[in-house]
Amino acid sequence: MSLSQPHPGTQALSRGLAVVEAVAAGAETLAAIGEAIGCTRSTTQRLTAALVRAGYLRVAGGLHRLGPALIRLGAAARTQMPLASLARPELERLAAETGDTVHLGIEAGDQVLYLDKIGARRGLEMRSRIGSLLPLALTGVGRALLLDAAPARWQALHAGAVPAHGRRSGWTEYEASMQAARGRGTVFDLEDNETGIRCVAAPVRDADGAIVAAISVAGAVQFMPEVRMRALSGRVLEAAGAIAAQLGHGGAGAC
Repeated sequence: MSLSQPHPGTQALSRGLAVVEAVAAGAETLAAIGEAIGCTRSTTQRLTAALVRAGYLRVAGGLHRLGPALIRLGAAARTQMPLASLARPELERLAAETGDTVHLGIEAGDQVLYLDKIGARRGLEMRSRIGSLLPLALTGVGRALLLDAAPARWQALHAGAVPAHGRRSGWTEYEASMQAARGRGTVFDLEDNETGIRCVAAPVRDADGAIVAAISVAGAVQFMPEVRMRALSGRVLEAAGAIAAQLGHGGAGAC
């Protein structure tokens, strides 16, 4: 066999994976799948039949769909990619670029649980710690986790949260800031949680589009004028999107 020719087993595997990708992209009939993978009807039929037997495809009403085996594999893949480990490289890049403190957090009841933190190279040391809990309604990370929530939940959490080290805003001001954050996709914390500290935070979404985590870049007020916060907004969104892409958000990756 020539080195330039694919091994028969490799070719069969590649074609089988191509079938799965084609069905995931919307090909439902043998004709559509065959056209997508460039195979004859008989070859396509053999491939799809084998994948149905293995559970990677199923047939419903004469149309091909992704099968239960892929659901199990997807669930297993998620358990093998813990969020903090998965997000760490992007957090390190963000910290290196900005010189500020970078956080990763998830929702834990009415609080935010900090999964990771990279300290700043300048300015004040923040009170947050990996494993610490702070109110969702007061922190930038927490408010980013709430961007999809109903205003009624915002109000309930706001009413029950009393800042120990930050400023207390009224409900009207708070709701307006949350609506503005929802519109631009990032939260601006203007010393709401901790006096002297500002941050820009953004949500991280999973494959279903649900918010499952949030990240932030935080720094001392002198390093965080509002003009810089607006400039950082796009970069924080980009970093959150890069983490989300690893969770399957934004469509399937390339083969």
